[in-house]
Amino acid sequence: MRYWFDTEFIEDGKTIDLISIGIVGEDGRSLYWENAECDLSRANEWVVANVFPHLVGSDAQASRGDIAMSLIEFAGPKPEFWAYYGAYDWVVLCQLFGRMIDLPASWPMFVRDVRQLCDARGNPPLPPQSTTEHHALADARWTKEAWEFLQSLR
Repeated sequence: MRYWFDTEFIEDGKTIDLISIGIVGEDGRSLYWENAECDLSRANEWVVANVFPHLVGSDAQASRGDIAMSLIEFAGPKPEFWAYYGAYDWVVLCQLFGRMIDLPASWPMFVRDVRQLCDARGNPPLPPQSTTEHHALADARWTKEAWEFLQSLR
């Protein structure tokens, strides 16, 4: 099954720390978590201004380990993951499990990228995002919408 996801994170050029993750499945289910273990004091001004206003807080918080376990339950044994400009998103998702080789055994060790698919289709203008940008679940939903649009161009 396909899953579209997005993350918000703090990065400093050496480390990437998950703030939040949102995932939407092709079956319509969705999942959203905020990392209770993230040191938000490390965030730069851009993250504070653009991401913090959209965080839900304690009702959506879980430990990294609990988020990883819920991802396994949510995505199942053979997921296909898609993201938009997804390189860092993929790294931060994988790090929930530890090292890349610690991913669930049947999961891919790569992410498929909607931005690359757009490029392969001649860079058509993507649908505008009508929901909150920089909220991981809203961005995941838009990523799915962009993927569906690109599939319609076949």
